[in-house]
This record gives sequence, structure tokens and C-alpha cells, in this order.
Amino acid sequence: MTLLVKGGRVVNPAVNQDEVCDILIENGKIKTIGKNLPADGAEVYDASGLVVAPGFIDMHVHLRQPGQSAKETVVTGTQAAAAGGITRVATMPNTNPVIDKAILVEGMKYKAEHEGVVKVEVIGAISKGLEGKELSAMGGMAKAGVVAFSDDGRFVEDSDFMRKAMEYASMFHKIVIDHCEETSLVSGGQMHEGIVSAELGLKGRPAAAEDIAVARDIILSEITDTPVHIAHISTKHAVDMVRRAKAKGLKITAEATPQHMILTDEALRTYDPRFKVNPPLRSEEHRAAVVEGLKDGTIDAIVTDHAPHTWDEKDQEFSLAPSGFVGLETSVGAVLTHLYHTGTVDLMTIVRAMSTAPAGLLGLDAGVIVEGKDADLTIIDLDKEWTVDASSFYSKGKSSPFDEMIFTGKAVATVVDGEFVMKDGVVLK
Repeated sequence: MTLLVKGGRVVNPAVNQDEVCDILIENGKIKTIGKNLPADGAEVYDASGLVVAPGFIDMHVHLRQPGQSAKETVVTGTQAAAAGGITRVATMPNTNPVIDKAILVEGMKYKAEHEGVVKVEVIGAISKGLEGKELSAMGGMAKAGVVAFSDDGRFVEDSDFMRKAMEYASMFHKIVIDHCEETSLVSGGQMHEGIVSAELGLKGRPAAAEDIAVARDIILSEITDTPVHIAHISTKHAVDMVRRAKAKGLKITAEATPQHMILTDEALRTYDPRFKVNPPLRSEEHRAAVVEGLKDGTIDAIVTDHAPHTWDEKDQEFSLAPSGFVGLETSVGAVLTHLYHTGTVDLMTIVRAMSTAPAGLLGLDAGVIVEGKDADLTIIDLDKEWTVDASSFYSKGKSSPFDEMIFTGKAVATVVDGEFVMKDGVVLK
């Protein structure tokens, strides 16, 4: 198949490119980039007035398989990704069974290859069963192709164990993705500890729990010389610690979610479980600090932490509802509406954080529009106004904090290996 994406504004951070040009794609690869390219029988996609970016990569997603297909499957999760303009996801290992050995990695990769609408990478567990007691089969999983290790959803409490895990991960040249909430401080907590939690009478999860965990693992990263990536960072002190660690030359990176850059704990005043998540939505000073971290490069990647649950699980009283919600179909719109269109964060920074940076962190040959590379593209209409309708999501999860919000900016086409997997909001596979 030959495809000509014509006249789009190509925003390509890896080569500092921001210009209107054409992209000719042949046999799934980018063949030529230039102006006024001849079609020569190719299918032509008119991208005039649109942004053409390297395919967006979400490096923090829960596809829920194996074992939790009532919440999500590889099919529905990757359809949701395609609908949201995401060309590749990395799925977390807190499944049932936990992805803690090579045979499970191989099974997931096989399933993703045969059922995935977009590309899927697998993240392996740090510990067997996510119990933090015995190392997973890290060597076998590395050989099977995991892109990182994480016990996401749980903090690895034993510092000596975490040190050993980092040393093993570094042997296989993989990053450790770290869920940073010191367990004893957040036990039983329902939301951010602060004025709002006190007024609502809900036990809080203090910012200090994240700060303590981040501080410990920055220290362990330094003594092991292991790259450590702070998942879904949400506090001002954690952002500052990462900033100082980077200035010191340590191998520390971080990611943030749209929800932690847009929403605050004020949203929980209605006791609506759609807003319940870990780490929790925090106060305005923390939200602003996370945004500042993205702007100055302290935070490398924007991720969703897409965490679908069944409707029955989420549709109950706040204290009983599980934490987490879906995000693949809203991340682009949320970020463009609340960060780009407000003049807070420039487009190049956003594209870098959603494509080039995640590719680099996971060691992927992606995140750039260059001749000879895979033709993975996210095509965006910056000015498209639309209303979020969670009931129409491709994801099985229908709980979203952004439901019924009006966004400006949307992915209008998703291209994977030179083929459209989504056009105008409709997934084609």
C-alpha cells in the first residue's frame, strides 16, 4: 500500500521540525518527506490544516489481560488507543496471573500481535506475584522482550529487595517504573490528604507518602546506577526531587497523567467515584507544580494510567469503589484543551512527551518521522470541538472524570505501519 499524507503541519521533536510538508509512505515505511510530492497512484490523505505527529505512545496502560477480560481486553483496549490517536501502548503486569515469567510475556505478545489494533509492548513485574518478596524471572522476561519492569499498583516496601531488583534490571538494560506511595502512610486512604478530605470526612493519602518513596528510590538509583522512572508523579516535592536528581546527572525520569495536570481534589466534593484514583487528585499547588515540571523538562512523558473497571465496580459508594479510570480516548483532547489552548504548554513539548520521549525511555525505534522508519502517525485537528461521551468509548471501561466535558483538539486519524486504524473517530479494525 502507498499512502501520501499531504500538506500537514509536521511536528517532529526528534529532529526539531515544525513545518508544512508531505509524507509518502510505502509498504509500511516512510519513504519520502518533502514539499509538493507527486501522488503517483498513492492513496492521498489531505492533512492541510492538521498536525501530523510521530505516533503517540502511552507507556502506562492496563489492558487487564490475562485474567480480567471483564474490565478490558487486548482488542477493546487497543481499539480505544486507536480511537484516541495512540499508535502504541505498554501494558502493565498487574494482571491475573501477574506477568512475572517469560511464558506469560510470550503469550501476551502473541495475543497482541494477532488481536491488537495498535502496537503493544509488555512490562514485566519486578517481583513474583507483585508480593515484593522474591524477584520475578527478570532475565527470561528480558529475553522474551519486555520493555521495562514494574510492580505498578504497589510500592516495593523492602529497600534491600528494591536495590537488588534495580541491579538486575540494569544488567538487562531495562528501566524500573516505580509506583511511589509509601504503603503505611496511604493505608485506608480514599483521596488526597488536605482541606477537602477533612471537610468531606474521608481518610487521606498524604503527599508525603509519595515524597518519601521518590526520595528513597532516587537514592537507590544513584547507588545502583540504574535508570528509574517515576510513575504518575503528583506532588510538588516529588517533582522538585526529580528536577534536582536530573541536574545532578542521575538516571531519573518521570511521567504525569492528564488528570494530575488538569484536575484537583476539589472535584471529589460530590463523592463521585469517577474521580477516585491512586495517586489521588491533589490540591492546586501540586497540580501547578506537575504542569511546571512538564514545561521545564523535569517530567519526560505524558501517560494515561488507563485503568478500566466494570461499571458495577465503579458504580457504588465512594469508599468501596476501586481506584482508577480510563484515559486512552481522552488524553489528547484533555491535554490540548487544558494545556495547549490555554497557552500553558507549547505543542512541541506535548508531542515530545507523548511520542519521542516514551519511545526513548522504552528503547523503541519509534517516536520520530524519518525516512526508512515505521510509518506510525498521529494526525490531529487542533481546533476540533467535541464533547466526551464515555458511554460510546471503545474501551470496556466507561468511567471517566472527563465525561461530558467539551474539549478543543482531537486526533482525527491514527496510522500504524502505513495503514489507517482510525479515521474521524471510527476505528477501522
